[in-house]
Amino acid sequence: MKKNFGPLFVISAAILWGVDGVVLRPFLYDLPVNIVVLIESALVASLLTPFIFSRFNELKTMHKKDWLAFAGVAVFGGAIGTLAITKALFYVNFVNLSIVILIQKLQPVFAIIFAWIILKERPAGKFYGWAALAVISAYFMTFGLSFPDFTIKNETFLAAVFALIAAGGFAMSTVLSKRALKNTTFFTATYLRFLMSTVILLVISSFMFNFNEIGSITVTHLIVFGIIAFSTGGAAIFLYYFGLKKISASSSTIYELSFPLSAVLLEYFLRGNILTPFQWLAVAILFFSIFKVNSINTSKKRFISD
Repeated sequence: MKKNFGPLFVISAAILWGVDGVVLRPFLYDLPVNIVVLIESALVASLLTPFIFSRFNELKTMHKKDWLAFAGVAVFGGAIGTLAITKALFYVNFVNLSIVILIQKLQPVFAIIFAWIILKERPAGKFYGWAALAVISAYFMTFGLSFPDFTIKNETFLAAVFALIAAGGFAMSTVLSKRALKNTTFFTATYLRFLMSTVILLVISSFMFNFNEIGSITVTHLIVFGIIAFSTGGAAIFLYYFGLKKISASSSTIYELSFPLSAVLLEYFLRGNILTPFQWLAVAILFFSIFKVNSINTSKKRFISD
């Protein structure tokens, strides 16, 4: 029986994303978020461009729906999701990184909600209870037993909001990624994802009028951008698409929990930051709720097309 190593590649990509959020991205905190994501996407796209010429025949066979799917991946994953998670990390000044990343893993809940709205597929009745429990546990994981200040002065609250936006963006991106991979190889998918993201981010940045901030990029920034391009950025997406092509998009959301787990461990070993016992309890409930949500998604009806 042929073994499916798809989960291993998705887990590897998720661990690299944990390294990105905790180890690498903090070095870029003094740059505008849109500039960080733009340079990251443009660099990976540039590195892959010389290798795409031999794949023009593959591009010619793509259908209109394939191009629309990639455009959606670029908008929701490459732009909205990545901008939001980076902004969330910047808001907490990299003090509560693991919390931001854990909140982002509400992604399966958003995926089913989007399927309900877009595909008109009503989720099973059990979904509502488990989804509500996941959201409540995410709240207590973030704020503990203290009552938070829900104002723009509270950076933890703002970080949580942007982490939720990232969860929604990446959920939509996961759904569309599976569709985008239907008629393309994982290499071409990786290239198109970063190329289209670069175009979208160029448009966004043109309205923000902060291109001059590129001049403040230091040698350290360039080194970090290079490391991200060859590891946690381009390489991670490459591994993710390779694995996603072999498994269902719904299953990948479970394997992607390696992302927050690796982030929590890195936070502890590198910075000594650790969640309180009550927050750990909330994390356990969150993970169990997400597992149940995903079980409903796969057993009752496929809300995410395989």
